[in-house]
Amino acid sequence: MKADRNKIVSEEQSLVLEKVDDFSIFKSFSCGDKDLNDCIRNDAKVHKKELLAETYMLRLQNVNQPIAFCSLCNDLIQFSQKAKKTIIPEKKQYRYHPAVKIARIGVIKDLQSQKFGSHLIDLIKHLFVVDNRTGCRFITVDAYNKEKVLSFYQKMGQSPAFRN
Repeated sequence: MKADRNKIVSEEQSLVLEKVDDFSIFKSFSCGDKDLNDCIRNDAKVHKKELLAETYMLRLQNVNQPIAFCSLCNDLIQFSQKAKKTIIPEKKQYRYHPAVKIARIGVIKDLQSQKFGSHLIDLIKHLFVVDNRTGCRFITVDAYNKEKVLSFYQKMGQSPAFRN
């Protein structure tokens, strides 16, 4: 993978993950969920302006149209004393631990169930945990309480994307 400050290229899958500055590219984007479509068309630009979240798009390397998007924001995790000793083995035990939250994620409806969501999460992990852009170890998720969504994240919980 090749990364610069606002873009990462996965040579294995010919995918590019890059920060979104021009949200007009999402005018015809549809992931089949009214709320997520509204988020990417309207809310994401406001969230960027208000410094609440940054949005990234996933696209094929030679095509400038998004196939997926992900809005990310900062988060923190507080562990119990017992969990801290198990999960964070360092001598210095902090009360809170920084994380990056996946606030919204959507894949174009016609491309769902083709592993683009999994690739997107792998690239996010590379940016924020492997490359350590913001000093974090953890990725948290703000997901809809829907069976399909929860099943996706449960599968990802078994993948390296959510382990480090």
